[in-house]
Formats: sequence, C-alpha cells, structure tokens
Amino acid sequence: MTAHSHHHHAHHVAEFKRRFWASLALTVPILLLSEMIQMWFGLEWLKIPFQKEVLSLLSLIVYFYGGWPFLKGLADEVKAKQPGMMTLIGAAISVAMFYSLGTVFAFSGKDFYWELATLIDVMLLGHWVEAKSVMGASMALEELVRIMPTTAHLIKNGEIVDVPTTQLQKGDVVLVRPGEKIPSDGVVVEGESSVNEALLTGESKPVSKTVGDRVVGGAINGEGVLKVQVERIGEETYLAQVIKLVKQAQESRSRTQDLANRAAALLFYVALAAGIIAFIAWSFLAGSDVALERAVTVLVIACPHALGLAIPLVVALSTSITAKNGILIRDRRAFEMVKDVDAVVFDKTGTLTVGRFGVTDIVSYTPENRFLGLAAAVELNSEHVIAKAIVEYAKNKEVRIPQAKEFKALPGRGAYGKVGKSKVYVGSVNLLDELGVSLNDPKIAELQKQGKTVVFVVVDGELAGAIALADMIREESYEAVRELKKRGVKVYMLTGDSEEVASWVAKELGIDNYFARILPDKKAEKIKLLKDEGYRVAMVGDGVNDAPALVTADVGIAIGAGTDVAIESADIILVRNDPRDVVKAIDISRKTYAKMVQNLWWAAGYNTVTIPLAAGVLAGYGVSLPPAVGAVIMSLSTVIVALNSQTLKKYEPEGVKIELEKKRLVTDPVCGMKIDPDTAYSKVEHEGRVIYFCSRICEEEFRKNPKKYVK
Repeated sequence: MTAHSHHHHAHHVAEFKRRFWASLALTVPILLLSEMIQMWFGLEWLKIPFQKEVLSLLSLIVYFYGGWPFLKGLADEVKAKQPGMMTLIGAAISVAMFYSLGTVFAFSGKDFYWELATLIDVMLLGHWVEAKSVMGASMALEELVRIMPTTAHLIKNGEIVDVPTTQLQKGDVVLVRPGEKIPSDGVVVEGESSVNEALLTGESKPVSKTVGDRVVGGAINGEGVLKVQVERIGEETYLAQVIKLVKQAQESRSRTQDLANRAAALLFYVALAAGIIAFIAWSFLAGSDVALERAVTVLVIACPHALGLAIPLVVALSTSITAKNGILIRDRRAFEMVKDVDAVVFDKTGTLTVGRFGVTDIVSYTPENRFLGLAAAVELNSEHVIAKAIVEYAKNKEVRIPQAKEFKALPGRGAYGKVGKSKVYVGSVNLLDELGVSLNDPKIAELQKQGKTVVFVVVDGELAGAIALADMIREESYEAVRELKKRGVKVYMLTGDSEEVASWVAKELGIDNYFARILPDKKAEKIKLLKDEGYRVAMVGDGVNDAPALVTADVGIAIGAGTDVAIESADIILVRNDPRDVVKAIDISRKTYAKMVQNLWWAAGYNTVTIPLAAGVLAGYGVSLPPAVGAVIMSLSTVIVALNSQTLKKYEPEGVKIELEKKRLVTDPVCGMKIDPDTAYSKVEHEGRVIYFCSRICEEEFRKNPKKYVK
C-alpha cells in the first residue's frame, strides 16, 4: 500500500470521527426540542423562544457539516452516472432538510429534523468504522503493537545498555530475560528457552528455542535467558509485514461490499419511483401537502442505516479473527472465494510431509529394541541423512544405543561396525548381494513398492530385519484431509516424486487423486486442468517453486511462511506449517460471508417492509407508517446488524482442534491471548478471582490500572 493511500485513509478516519462527534453533540438539543420526542418522553414543558427556527439552524449545521461527505459523494456518483450508497444517503438527507425548512417557513407539515440528524450520525459512524477497518491493522495486532517493548537490553562491549528498540541495528545482540518480549526479529546466539508466539502466529503451544533458532519480535520469552542477534528491523520485521498485509487486504474491495453498493443503487431507484408514485397518488387522494409528506417519508425511510454498517463491521472483526489464527489475507475477494472452493490441491513435500527423511516402518526378526540398538550403534558414526534419521528414531523410542567399534563406511553400500561380539552391517540391497544374504519377505517387498528407502541390517551373516524410511507425513495432514472431505471438498496432491511414493502418501492420507513426477513449471498446467473440469481450485504450497500454480489457482495459499510473509504469489498466507489451517481459512470464510449476507438481509428486509407502508399502500385499512415510527424501526434494524456482527468476536473455527484447545484455556485480560493456566507466566488474585498472565509485561500493565482490564 502506498504512503499516499495510507495517509488518505488516515485522513478519512479522522474526518469521519470529528464530524460524527460534532454532529452527535448537536443532535442532543435537536432531539430535546423536537415535538415528537417531547411528546414521547413527556417533555412538552421544554419550550424556548423561536424553537422551530433554532431547530432549523442546528439541523442546517448538522446537514452541511455532518452530511458533507455524503453530499460530496452524491455529486461524485451522479457525475460518474453510477448512483450508489452516497446518492441514496445524500438524496434522503437533502429531501428531509429542505422539506423540513419548507414546513417551518413556507407551508404546514411535520418536520424531519430529528430523523435527519440521527440518520447523519449513524451513517457517519458506519463510515468511520469502515475507514478504520481499511486503514488499521486488526484489533489483535493493534493490541500487540501497544504492548511491544519500547526498550531493548543491548549488549555493547560486554556491558548491557538499555536503548530504544527504534535504535537497534542489524547485527546487534540483545539480552531477553524471562517473561520479556523479544524486541525484534533475530536468531538465538546463546541460551535456551520456550517462546510464546500465540499472538503472532496462532501457535498456542510454547515453541522451544535454542542456539541457531529464529525468533520473532513481539513473541514472549519463557523461562530461560536468551541472547538474540538482530536480523530484521523496522519495516522488515515480521510484525511490520503482517500489519502491511492486513492493511492491503482491508483496502482490497469485498465482493459483498460491491453487492451492498448495488443494493443501495437499486434501493435509490426503488425509493425514487415509490416517492414519485406516492406523491402523484396522494395528490389526487388528499392534496399536495399530504402527498409531499408521503413522498419525503418514503425517501427518508429508504435510507439504509443498516446497509451502511452491514459489511464494514464484519470486515473489521473477521480481520482480527484470521490474524489471531495465523491466517493473513492479501486479497479479500480471494478470501471470500475460499468458501466456494470444492477442490484443494496440496504440494506434497514440506506441506503434507515434513520435508525430511524419517523412519516409517520396522521389519524385525529379533526383538525390536535390540534390533534398533544394533542399527543405531553403527549409524551413530555416520553423517548420512539416513543414518541420522535411524539414530533419531531409536533415541525417540528410548532405545539404549551401545558403542560400536571398528566402524567402516562402505561407499554406495552402507556401513559396518562391531557391537559387542556381533558383526553388524547396515546398508542397501547391494550390500545384501555382496554379503550373499537372500531376501524373501513380502512385507519388505511391499515397502519397496511404495517407493520407500529400505535399509537392511545384517547381524553375524544373518538378515536381522529392515528399516523403511521416507519423507515423513505430518500428523496434522491426516486431520486436514479428513476435515476437508467432511466439508465436501475434494483433495488432490502434486509432487515431483515417483509414482510409488505419491501413491503411498495418497493412500495413507485418503487423498482423492494425485499427480506424480510433476516438475515445478508444470504444476500450473495441472491446476488449469482441474479448473477446466469445472472445479473451483485452491492451491496450497510453499510460495517459492509453487508460485505459478498459486497464481493459476482460483485461490493461492502459501503455507508455512513463518516470518517470511511477503509472498507475492499467494492470496492467503498461513504462517504455520500446518495443513489444518487451510480448513480454518475455509471455516472462517464461510462464517464471515454468512454474517455479511445475514446483515444485508436484515438491512434490505427493513426497506422491503417499510417503503410500501411509508408510501401509504395500506392507508385505506388504517395502517400507515409515520416518519418517526419508521425512524425507530430503522434504528432497530441498525442495532440488530451491529449485534449480529459482534457475535463473530466469540467465533472459534470448528473442525480442527490443537492439543492445548482440549484443556481449559484462560484469557490474559491485557493482551487478550488465550493461555494454558499450567504454563501461564504468573497469576494474581484480584477481588476474589484468579487472573492469569502470559508475560511480566502484561502483569505490570494490569497492576498499573486493574479497573481498565477487569469489568
């Protein structure tokens, strides 16, 4: 987003805010001096000299000052020959204003001053909310920025110097104590700790960090002391990139917002036609005074208070929800389209799988622990990727690994070592041929058919078993595929791997279909093929070699972006490397769209009922709609839309449960983060209740002003 457009939206927020409060202040005396309000609340005693004239003057100020953005918008839309929301609002307030002046100075009739003032107030409020959502980051991110550390403990010449975080330079080393927030993106150069990144990435479990691991500015350090070398500063940091993305997403137009504008344009023509018909009809039936009042009532009541709020409120809230769940939206149209996706294509390596070798199967002819111990003893001396994977697997199984002597690497075949009195060989099928060991096991043959790498273990000339390795499937992938299929979405997989490997992964996960041996530049062709078959396709990949496919798909989703969120080819960016977040994105998109449509129905439903009544269609049966009653119903419609939007605040995406969500989580009142009471930084007793905090900073903020955070 350009600096110019950012300034433009900042100006709009300030302008609507200023005009709203000024208009609201003038609306109070207008309400108190209006005859209808006085009659309703028994304020008939409140009379002042030149009451009508004073009302007219106050209303004129509200009309010109508060209504100016709408009058200007009306002129712009008429000039462009595209009447929309601004035309409808501008026309309604102008007709109400000049008709009311006429009732005071020219002819008899009821004025619309209080309806005019409240109409302008509500529309200013709606546009203020909208401008705020366009300009600002999500509420969660604003909260994070607010409590970001302003100082950092810089290590300079062996001493610790406290400096403003704005003065940090790349390469600086900072000290981060337990409970403190990390001042900027960097890499750990000393120390070990767990870091809470929940407010940044949506990852609720504390993440273990040690030397060489990257950390994100704003994350909360746990129990250990860390020394962090600064890698990114200012606009380069993860948080700055996220805020920039959120602004960019909120600036991109929503399809539903276009729908609201089209509804407003249609409403303008309907109201105008209804007003003209009502005026002509009532001119014959009851004279010009009644006819004019009916026509004006139609135009005033048609003005869409609720329609102006229907979309902006949902946009503001949904941005907060997605950001808190580690889902960053680059394009709102694409985000809305996710709800309609009926085919999701995953890149295999690094998305559905971990992207590194791991042990998948063990075939052992001796006790498994002894078998693994012998294999790991030999492989412990090797630096090969396969060797490391076998050793890691044995350690995770808590197998005792004995010491191997006389270790020898056998290039292209494997390795040898003497473990105790046993001669142990670990290697490929070529090694078996060399040793003259026969192989006849259907289980092992099946593993080889699956395209897995099979390593054989020979002990004292006899085959002791085999270890199968492959690119490990993520545990989360099983649940992601299952949940997508439950939602009626077909799941496909793209991979450059062999047919055998692709077949095994697809079968293991229950994937509908797959494309194997696909080079990166050919992936886009497969996406196009699915689109040609009539599918609405979302492509999920790492955003680097998958870029052409991400752009070709209806929705491009980059997964596992971590701190690198500036992926130009993706519409949606998932911070974590968790395929289940694709399900979350679909759930949130569907829920958000449902709320928008509900709001539009509430807003339009009000007009469907009230315009005919205002025009006097049922007047012959003694049913009519005075402007005042219409205004009350209009306000009620607005309140319903606002309350309906607020229900999104409590929405949690369904279908995907991460480990900590099974526990009873509590909320830190300062930053709003959900935390596990067992791993909370601290707890404080306050007025008979226990309050938990995720960090020292949050606890200190709370102690300064408890009333601010406890309602």
